[in-house]
Amino acid sequence: MEMIEKTLGQVIKDLAKKYPDNTAVKYATRDYCRTWKEFDEETDKVAKAFMALGIKKGDKVAIWATNIPEWLLTLFGAAKCGAVLVTVNTNYKVFELEYLLSQSDTKLLVMQGIYRDTNYVNIVKQLIPDLENFRDGAVTDEKLPFLERIVYAGEEETPAGLLNFKNLDRFAAEISDKDLEERQKEFDCYDVTNMQYTSGTTGFPKGVMLTHYGIINNGKNIGDSMKFTEKDKLCICVPLFHCFGLVLATMACITHATELVPVEAYSPIPVMTAISQEHCTAIHGVPTMFIGILGHKDFANYDFSSLRTGIMAGSPCPIEVMKQVVEKMYMKDIVIVFGQTEASPGCTMTTTDDSLEKRVGTVGRAFPGVECKIIDPETNADVEDGKPGEFVARGYNIMKGYYKMPEATAQAIDKDGWLHTGDLCIKDSEGYYKVVGRIKDMIIRGGENIYPKEIEEFLYTCEKISDVQVIGVPSRKYGEEIMACIILKPGCEMTEDEVKDLVKANMARHKVPSYVRFVTSFPMNAAGKIQKYKMREEAIEILKLHEDAAIETA
Repeated sequence: MEMIEKTLGQVIKDLAKKYPDNTAVKYATRDYCRTWKEFDEETDKVAKAFMALGIKKGDKVAIWATNIPEWLLTLFGAAKCGAVLVTVNTNYKVFELEYLLSQSDTKLLVMQGIYRDTNYVNIVKQLIPDLENFRDGAVTDEKLPFLERIVYAGEEETPAGLLNFKNLDRFAAEISDKDLEERQKEFDCYDVTNMQYTSGTTGFPKGVMLTHYGIINNGKNIGDSMKFTEKDKLCICVPLFHCFGLVLATMACITHATELVPVEAYSPIPVMTAISQEHCTAIHGVPTMFIGILGHKDFANYDFSSLRTGIMAGSPCPIEVMKQVVEKMYMKDIVIVFGQTEASPGCTMTTTDDSLEKRVGTVGRAFPGVECKIIDPETNADVEDGKPGEFVARGYNIMKGYYKMPEATAQAIDKDGWLHTGDLCIKDSEGYYKVVGRIKDMIIRGGENIYPKEIEEFLYTCEKISDVQVIGVPSRKYGEEIMACIILKPGCEMTEDEVKDLVKANMARHKVPSYVRFVTSFPMNAAGKIQKYKMREEAIEILKLHEDAAIETA
C-alpha cells in the first residue's frame, strides 16, 4: 500500500480540487449537505475561528456531541490549525467529564445541549457554577485551569454565557488566509491530531495520542479493502467519538472521496431511512446495531438493495448475524476489522475478496505496514500457528503513547515497539487471525470498552459497600453485560436498583450494571487472587445464560 504523507487538512484540500462538486457530507435527517469544495471552505473558517480564539499548535480542542455536522467541522477545523481533537463520549456525566477535561488540558470545548436524558449544559454548570456570567463562552475556573472557551453547538437557544457555533464566523474574519497557511507550516502529518480516551489495560481512562499519518493511512487501508470509490456512500451511525466512527468511517471516506451520510445517533428507523433514502452502498455497525435493524418490525418497509459492503466490529461478531446481514441486507462484501484504539485502531482485516467462511469466521490478516504476531504472554516467545497466545502488533499505526502517562505507555508498548493488546488469538497457516478471549478482563458491551476497575473504584466510595468486583457476563444482544458482585458492610442493606441508580447518577449510561449480585465472599486462588472467571461461570449458571455464552463469534 502506498502511504499518504499528508495532514487531514491537506487531504480535504486535495478532495476540494479533484472533486469540487461531488457531495462530501449529506444528512438524511437534517438540512445539511456540502460538496467537497464547500466543506473545505467551511472547515477553513472553523480553523481560523479557533486561531482567533487563541488556539495554538498542539492545544486541545474537545468535542462533546453526537454525530452532528459541528462534530465533523470541529474535527477538521482543529486539524487544520494544528490543534489536537479530544473526543468525549456522549454518555459521560460530571465525574467523567471533569476528569477528561482536566487530564487532557483541554483549552476549548465544543458541546451539544441535550442528548437523550442528559443535559450537557447542566453538567457543565456543576463544574462551572457561574457559567451564565461569562461572555461568548470565555470561561475561567480553578478546577479546570486550562479551559478558556466553551462553544455551544445545540439547536436550542444559546445558554447564557456561551458562544454559539454559528457565531464563529465573526471570529474567523480576524484571521487571513495567509495567517492560516503560516500556521500550517508549523506542523506535519507525524504530529498528534487526535486523543481518544480509553480505559486500555489499567485504571482510569487514558488519552491515546494518534497522528494524522496513523489514522489517515489506517482509514486508507480500510477503504482499499472495501473497494471504496467516489461513487460509494457510507451510512455512519457509529459514534464519531470512537475510532470506529472517526477512522473506520470518516478516514476511510476522505481517503477515497466517498460520501459521508451521518446519522446523529443510532436508532433503527433513522438508520434505515438514511440507507433507503440516500441509496447508501455501505454501513458500519457493532453487532447490536445490525441485530436491532434485522429484528425491527418495519424492516421489510425499507430498501436495502443499494448496500454492498460495511464493517461489523467493536465487539465479538456472532457468525449467524453476519450471515443474515449478507443475505437480508445485501451486504455480500461485509468485512471485519480488528485492533484497538492504541493502534489507530486497525491491525487486521478481512477483505471483500476473502471467502465468506473467512469473513465470518476470522478477523482477517495483518494490515499492510503493520506487523502482527502471537506470543506467549508469560515469556514473550513466539507461538506457533494454531496455538492461542497474546496478539501483539507494531507499525505506523501504533499510538505515540498515553498523554502524560509514560509508565502506562511503557506497559503497553515494549522496548521493541510491540503493542501488547491483551487479546488472546490464534493465527492459522494462511495468516488469518481468530480472537478466542482476553487476558485482561475488560468488558465490551455493544462496542463500548468498559474497564471494571473504574466502576469498582466508584462503588468503593459508597459507605455501605465493603468490597466489589465487576465482571462481564455473556449477552446475546450486546456481546457482554455488566454484573456488579458486592459484599456489603455488616448491618447495611442495599437493593439492586439502589446500586444501579447510584452508578447511573454519576457515570455514563453504558457503565450501569445490568445485574447486581450480593455475596459474602469472592472465589480466590491459593495466592489470594480473586478469580473473576469463576465468578463469570457462577453468573452463567445463576442467570441461565448458557445459550448466550454458547454463541460462536469470529
